[in-house]
Amino acid sequence: MHVIVHGGAGSLPETPATRQGTLTEAAEQATDAEGPIEVVLAALRPLESDPAFNAGVGGAIQSDGEVRTDAGLMTDGGGVGAACAMSGVVHATDVAHTVATETPHVLLAGNEAVDFAAGTGVETGRDLTTTETRQRYERADPPDGGPADHLDWVREHFSGTDTVGAVATDGDRLVAATLTAGRWYALAGRVGDVPQVGAGFYADDRGGASATGEGEAIARFGLARRAVELLGTYGPKQAAEEAIAEFEDATGGRAGVILLDHAGHTGAERNTAAMQTATR
Repeated sequence: MHVIVHGGAGSLPETPATRQGTLTEAAEQATDAEGPIEVVLAALRPLESDPAFNAGVGGAIQSDGEVRTDAGLMTDGGGVGAACAMSGVVHATDVAHTVATETPHVLLAGNEAVDFAAGTGVETGRDLTTTETRQRYERADPPDGGPADHLDWVREHFSGTDTVGAVATDGDRLVAATLTAGRWYALAGRVGDVPQVGAGFYADDRGGASATGEGEAIARFGLARRAVELLGTYGPKQAAEEAIAEFEDATGGRAGVILLDHAGHTGAERNTAAMQTATR
C-alpha cells in the first residue's frame, strides 16, 4: 500500500514540527487499512479532528459565524462522490464516500447533505469552532444581516488557502480525496474547488491528485485533473511541477498539488510558502 498526504498549501505553519508529526503518523497508521478507499479515509480523519489543520474542527469561519466543511473522493474506476456546505460535520470525507457508494449522485450540498450524513451514521451537530477561531472571527468585527449585507466585509477580509488531502494505491486500485473547511471570512455558503471533480480532486487510470490553495483559481483552472493528465507525459514529480507552473501562468494564483501513480511513485509541488506532506 502506498499513500501520500498533504496538510494544505499556504503560509508557514506556527508549529511545523507538530503538524508534520501528525501527518506522518496519519500516513503510517492509514496504510494498515484494507484498501485504498479505507486508507484515504483513515489518513484524513485525524486531520479533520485536529485544529492545526483547516479541515473540520478549528476550521475557517464564514461571514455568518459558521464553519462549513466540503469534501470530494474519486476512484481510478470513475467512482466519485462529494459533499459541501455542511455545518457541524467533522468527517466530511466519510460523507463524500457514502455519496459515491450509496447514491446515484456526485454531489450533495447544504442542510440536505447534513441530513444525509446523519441518516447514514456520520456524526453531525458538532461545534467546529474553537476558542482561538471564535476570537479570531470576533476580532474581524463580523457584519450583521444576511449574506448580501456581508459583501463589503468579505471583500476586505477574505483570505487563507489551507486544505488537506490524500491519494492511496495498492498497486491495482487508486483513490484520491480532498477536504476543507474553506477559506477564512468567505461569504456564508461559499464553496470552493474541493468538492468539484477535476478541480480539488481527480483520479483515473493514470493516477490521482489532490489540490490545495486558492480555491477560486483552482476551480477555474481544473488543477487536479490537469496534474493527472500530465502523468501521461511525465512522472509524478515533474507532472506536479508542470501543473503548478501552468496554473500560476494561467491564473496568477497560489496552490499546491500532490500526485500518486499506480506504482506508488509520488510528486508534490507548490508555489506557496509551505505545503507539508507525508508518504508511506
